Amino acid sequence: MTALHEPAGAPARGGTGPRGTGTVPFSVVDEIARHCADPAEPDTVHIEIHLPGRPDPARLRTAVDGALARHPRVLVRERAPRPYALRHVWELTGTPDTGTVAYPPAAPGALAAARRRALAEPPPLSASPPLRLEVVQEPGRPGCVLLFTLHHAALDGPACLRIAATAAELYAGETAPVPPPAARPAAGPAAPPPVPGAAYARPARVAAGTPGPPAPGNGLDVCELPVPGRRSGAPYTVNDQLMVATALTVAEWNRLHGDPGRRPLRITMPVDDRPRGPEMPIGNGTRLVEVPFSAEETGPGADPRELLRRTAERTRALKAAPRPPLGPAAALLTAPVVPVAVRAAATRALRRAAGPWTSTTLLSNIGRIPYPLDFGDAGRASAVWFSAPARMPRGLTFTTASTGGKLHLALRWSRALLGDGDGALLRTLFARRLAATEAGVR
Repeated sequence: MTALHEPAGAPARGGTGPRGTGTVPFSVVDEIARHCADPAEPDTVHIEIHLPGRPDPARLRTAVDGALARHPRVLVRERAPRPYALRHVWELTGTPDTGTVAYPPAAPGALAAARRRALAEPPPLSASPPLRLEVVQEPGRPGCVLLFTLHHAALDGPACLRIAATAAELYAGETAPVPPPAARPAAGPAAPPPVPGAAYARPARVAAGTPGPPAPGNGLDVCELPVPGRRSGAPYTVNDQLMVATALTVAEWNRLHGDPGRRPLRITMPVDDRPRGPEMPIGNGTRLVEVPFSAEETGPGADPRELLRRTAERTRALKAAPRPPLGPAAALLTAPVVPVAVRAAATRALRRAAGPWTSTTLLSNIGRIPYPLDFGDAGRASAVWFSAPARMPRGLTFTTASTGGKLHLALRWSRALLGDGDGALLRTLFARRLAATEAGVR
């Protein structure tokens, strides 16, 4: 996790406590993200919280500043690297360097413009905090959207959501109940069952669609779907249903674009074991695992029931197995034994060389939003969307969250791989495949 080695006087877990100053070394995830930065495809996470009302600007700014103070681990900036330094280092600033909350002009298309900024303009790492919040309003549209953009080299979506939840509590003047720990299935075997042909094979890539003209950032498509039904006591989770839908969607997309489907799929899945209460560590706290699917499992006529059973076995085992955030290779690559400039060059070279073995796509399922996100007179969140970076060679990510029995899906893609029409087709394919996982288990 990122929240390590805090200095004396700063809270060890990034939760409530005194404001502190000092330094924090980059974690493995932070450093890899920092080394592989690409201006053409910024490493941002976008979160949008839809509210039925509009919060008072002064009270909202006060609440956000209060949330940052309660989670001072987010108040960091990158210290300028010194020659031959062995680590990149965050400086804890104690207070923001710049204003965090902005109000872009209320105009038609303001939300679409804010989304484009979130996917193309990362907050600078040189100023604290490495996130921004835009309060987006459009004429004739009730309510507003709180749109967060965060630099993924500094923190992840669940950490930012915890900050948003604290801001909501401070704005409303009420303390929300501490959410329960993330639900986890019963521990499975020490290792996932083997997948024929998937252990060392190069995974399939997402087939190229029809990219539009070059533009900065990623493309994005968001939609709202029903949360898939699940039989009471079923051995699989909604996350497993989403995983199966993702695998079958990509396989069908590839077949529609001339890929014979001979290679296995590998889908990266973030796992977050952090507590969700005020003591939640702030930073990059998820670990990544890869869920494999053989070419036969995702071929035409695939049985959703059997694939659900196998997927549940794999995800249960992968979640239970201890693993460094990005695996042992990344931990070794970021060991502070040679200067960071040397490690940066090695990391970029290895990333290019390992491109063909990168997973096919990523599914990040936040799950049921664990916080009420009640902003008092502005109301409770009616929808929450996230999107994860979609840089090449993966080029496509699926991100889901649920509120009020609704599933909020964000498809995000590299503009070098897909166009807006491709995103709309993928959304249709995903909705159909997700419904099939529900129908196949009744």
